[in-house]
Amino acid sequence: MLTFTSYTVENVRDPFNILSGKRYEFVVNIDVPEDDELYVENGVSARVIVKVEEEQTSIVSYDLLETSSGQLLDFDMEEDEQAALLQFCSEHVPA
Repeated sequence: MLTFTSYTVENVRDPFNILSGKRYEFVVNIDVPEDDELYVENGVSARVIVKVEEEQTSIVSYDLLETSSGQLLDFDMEEDEQAALLQFCSEHVPA
């Protein structure tokens, strides 16, 4: 089970109004148990682009990063982990 320890969120600007809905970029620090395949000694963060349109929130894309260096990790989250991340982001979308 992943634990989300802290996060930042920023509005993704769309100056030309090309995209539907609103986009937000989250950077979420994740506490990963040592026995999990996502575990990295220097910590794991997820950079997530979230779309909010008509009360519906979805993940557009995400990258897993080594927290201390920002280096891209070549891992994918399992469906239940993605669902937990989406739930977390949905609860923390700016009003």
